[in-house]
Amino acid sequence: MSKYLKKATRPFEIDPRMNVADLVEAMEGTAFQAKNLATAADIWKRMLKGETTVFLGLSGAMVPAGMRPVIRYLIEKRMIDCLVSTGANLFHDAHETLGNFHWQGSSTVDDMDLKRHRVNRIYDVFACEEEFNRTDKYIASFASTLSKTRPYTTREFLYLLGGALASDAKAGGMLTAAHKAKVPVYCPAIGDSSIAISLLVDHHDAKIVFDAVADIEEMARIVMDAKATGVIYVGGGTPKNFIQQTEVTAPFLGRATGGHAYAIQITCDSPQWGGLSGCTFEEGQSWGKISEGAFKVTVYSDATIAFPVIVTAVAQRAASIIKKRRLPSMRVFGKRH
Repeated sequence: MSKYLKKATRPFEIDPRMNVADLVEAMEGTAFQAKNLATAADIWKRMLKGETTVFLGLSGAMVPAGMRPVIRYLIEKRMIDCLVSTGANLFHDAHETLGNFHWQGSSTVDDMDLKRHRVNRIYDVFACEEEFNRTDKYIASFASTLSKTRPYTTREFLYLLGGALASDAKAGGMLTAAHKAKVPVYCPAIGDSSIAISLLVDHHDAKIVFDAVADIEEMARIVMDAKATGVIYVGGGTPKNFIQQTEVTAPFLGRATGGHAYAIQITCDSPQWGGLSGCTFEEGQSWGKISEGAFKVTVYSDATIAFPVIVTAVAQRAASIIKKRRLPSMRVFGKRH
């Protein structure tokens, strides 16, 4: 028999008694993206077993799509150790934390009529522009309390914003959970977001300076301090590359780290256009961003489907491991606060 014919597929059998973990485990014997989804859950469980620092890169409109509690859960249950996000997701997180909503809508509505009603559309999600403006003013008011005599890392800014939101929260959020748990949150493209727009609501009082290079150095030192690192990417883009480049940056600070040992990506992008939201993991190995023997998988799926399924399966299958897990000590929190 051929060396390639070692493991037969296991056809999926319906069992009404299955929980999500059982469902995902049954997918392991199938193929295509069902198998990849199951592999992602297995790799995440492997990360949590060892002394691995886990990074989550978050892009796409995941918070407006209803995923805020999923990321909050990951922070609260210590299933991730560092979050790198687009500014949009963090703005929408603050928006919902303050008691505002995103609304189910339609992708086929008359957008000019939406504009007349001051309703903004994100595919089939609606948002109230008037409420967005109030969130803008909240962030501007917070920023006006910060020092204008020194720059801030985005981590410092978002940590302090999480603390402010915690005092006014109407719902649990990503930033408030990260503040409480001292999970660092970075936003490498903060200027490309509503957070930066908010800082212009009152240009003179709210304007602050961000130190992008200090962000890069802090991230590299987190990787250098880690015994092993794992990455989970929802989409790709700037959050993904910001995490990936830590492995290239670390040697300039005195230590080659060998690449991320675990890697999961959920994406609808395709590699043949030269991107895949920041390159395939195999391509990343040529840069030293992913280790030679890494456990890695890409799940080609809408993240609003795959991500909550994977998280729920890991939460169920690795409950005892998660309960014992502790966040690594982050020396970045020894600076200034």
